[in-house]
Amino acid sequence: MQVIQSTKLSNVCYEIRGPVLEEAMRLEAAGHRILKLNTGNPAAFGFECPPEILEDILRNVSTAHGYGDAKGLLAARRAVVMHNQTLGIETDVEHVFIGNGVSELIVMAMQGLLDDGDEVLVPAPDYPLWTAAVSLSGGTAVHYRCDEQSDWMPDLADVERKVTDRTKAIVVINPNNPTGAVYDEAVLKGLTDIARRHNLLVCSDEIYDKILYDGATHIPTAKVAPDLLTLTFNGMSKAYRVAGYRVGWMAISGPRAHADSYIEGLTILANMRLCANMPGQHGVVAALSGRQTIGELVLPGGRLKEQIDTAYELLTQIPGVTCVRPKGALYLFPRLDPKTFKIKDDRRMALDLLRREKIMVVQGTGFNWPEPDHFRVVTLPSVGDLRDAVGRIAHFLDGYGQP
Repeated sequence: MQVIQSTKLSNVCYEIRGPVLEEAMRLEAAGHRILKLNTGNPAAFGFECPPEILEDILRNVSTAHGYGDAKGLLAARRAVVMHNQTLGIETDVEHVFIGNGVSELIVMAMQGLLDDGDEVLVPAPDYPLWTAAVSLSGGTAVHYRCDEQSDWMPDLADVERKVTDRTKAIVVINPNNPTGAVYDEAVLKGLTDIARRHNLLVCSDEIYDKILYDGATHIPTAKVAPDLLTLTFNGMSKAYRVAGYRVGWMAISGPRAHADSYIEGLTILANMRLCANMPGQHGVVAALSGRQTIGELVLPGGRLKEQIDTAYELLTQIPGVTCVRPKGALYLFPRLDPKTFKIKDDRRMALDLLRREKIMVVQGTGFNWPEPDHFRVVTLPSVGDLRDAVGRIAHFLDGYGQP
C-alpha cells in the first residue's frame, strides 16, 4: 500500500525552506559554496549569544533534564509578565505560554481556535508560517494587502472588505517580516477598531520589536487596545540571537472571561507536547532583565544597521530595482519593475539566481504576495558578503527575463 500525505497538507506551504533550499543543498553537496539569504538565523552569520543568557542556561542545565510545567517555567513566565508590564501589556503568569519558539505557539494558537472553513485575516506579504498554520488547522487565510506606496502599511479599507461571518481572528506582524514596516499608532488603532467591530481575536507577532532603525518606535498592539482579547507573540530568536534554543512566549491579555474555552484548549495542546525545552527556558529571565545588547547593533555604527543600510543602498542602485527602506527587522523586500524584468514565475527566478550565482533568496510569492515581482533578502551577513551577494544579484538581473 502506498502511504501518501494527508490532505490537511494540500494547502500548507513554507517556501523559506522549500524547493529552492533543496536545490541549494544539492549544490552544496556537489561542492559549491552557497550564500544563503533565506533565513533570519543570526548565529549562522557570527552573532553570538549574550553571555548572561548562556551562563544562566549552563548553570541550570544539570537539573533541566526532566519535564516541567506545560505552560513553562514559572520564573520564565513571571519574567514575561514583568517585561510586558513595562511595555503596557497587562497579563498574568497563568496566561503566558512558553513554547519551542514562537513557531510552535502560532500553530497551537490556530489549532485551538479554528474549525474547518473558519477564516483568519493575514497580511500580504506575511511571514508564511501564519498562512501555513491557518491552513493546517482547517482554516482559510484571507490576505489583506499592505500598501508598498505607503511604506507597506496595511490597507485598512481592504482589511474591512475581507471580513466575513467566518472570520475569527486578525494577524498583525509588527515590525513586519518581510517588509520591515513598523506600524504607527494610527494604523494599529485602525486595525484594532476593525477587530473590535467584528469581535475578532487579535494575534500580534512582535518578535522583532527591539530591532528598530532610524528612530523607529514599536508600539505593542495590546497596549493600543487593552479591551481586546490579544495574543502577543515574542521570543529569544531574533533580538537575543539564539534561534536554535527554540524559546518563545505567547501572552494573553484583555478580557479573558469569554475565552475560557479557548484558553482551556490551548492548555490541552500545551499538555499534549508535555513541555517546552527546559534548558532554553532558563535563559528567559536573563534575556528580559539583563542588558539589552541589541541596541548596540541597531544604532548608527552598529553591525545590523550598517549591514541593512549597505544592502539597501546597493540593491536600489540596480536598474529596475526599488525598495522601501525598512524601519525594523532583518530583511529587505525589493521590487523588480515588471517593465524591466519579464518574470512570470518568481520561484523559477530564485532557482535561476541560485544556479547561476550561488546566491539563495526567497521569492516574494513565498510570502503570499500575489505578484511575481518581489524577493526577500536577509541582511545578516557581513558587509563584505552583502556587497558580494548584491553584486552577483545585479549581474544576474542584467538582461534577465523569462520567455
